[in-house]
Amino acid sequence: MGEPRYSRRTLLAAIGAVVATAAGVATYVSSSTAAEQQIATAEGLSRTPAAKPTVRFERVYSAARHRDVTLTFYLPTGASTRGLPMSILLHGLHGDARHANAGDLAGVLTSAVAKGSVPAFGFVAVDGGDNYWHENVPGDDPMAMLLDEIPRWLKERGYGEPFAVTGVSMGGFGALLYARRRAERGDPIAAAATVSPGLITTWPEMAKRRAFKNEAEWTSLDPLRHLGSTGPTALGVWIGDHDRFIEGTRRFIREVRPEVGTVKPGGHDDEFYRKVTPDVVQFLAKYAKRAV
Repeated sequence: MGEPRYSRRTLLAAIGAVVATAAGVATYVSSSTAAEQQIATAEGLSRTPAAKPTVRFERVYSAARHRDVTLTFYLPTGASTRGLPMSILLHGLHGDARHANAGDLAGVLTSAVAKGSVPAFGFVAVDGGDNYWHENVPGDDPMAMLLDEIPRWLKERGYGEPFAVTGVSMGGFGALLYARRRAERGDPIAAAATVSPGLITTWPEMAKRRAFKNEAEWTSLDPLRHLGSTGPTALGVWIGDHDRFIEGTRRFIREVRPEVGTVKPGGHDDEFYRKVTPDVVQFLAKYAKRAV
């Protein structure tokens, strides 16, 4: 199937608006460039079997977490790793670095790089525990690990610095918190991509996860209560219309108006993640190109 054709008028009409299609997809895009990027969803990528990425595991000691953790590199096979731009990849609740490749994100990236449709970049994942990427337990600070240790680990191995952060579920919450912390340091990340982010709207529901000491701590970190705190970071958000986090994510999209905010049919599962990973790769690739 060939790429769809869109007139300039059609593209401009998508700017700053919510577009609904017969497939039940709702997408917000903030500029004509973003509109072209979002509409051209790389149909070929979604239909082409994903190539095998190169995956590397290491055990390293995290002083921020006071324990050994697994550091995992998901790389496009055949690409040079010297100075390779990297996106931090944050896993969800009960996940780990070895299983952070939700929706075969790394395979989709490898296929896209092989086709020449995106510049080469990679993902780096690390074990973060189950505390929504913050120091819930004294002495176990996964956010400090992301901010202070991952850049050093990447540099020591010859990779480029993180240009973006990508997160799924709890990792989506963590990605927005990481982007906020980088902005607060005066060193904002270029892009943050969140898939099915764990944006919970009530404290009783969040309290079930035992990830925050109390409601006040959660409120101080919750992205829904700190809208706009990510500064100039470009944001991309994807979620299924039957996802359990749809209420909070719809609110985030409506109020923040991210560069890409997409609601598609689907739930909180790998089937949905595989639908959107081609778009996620295309979104990140735009900022990876600038990082080279």
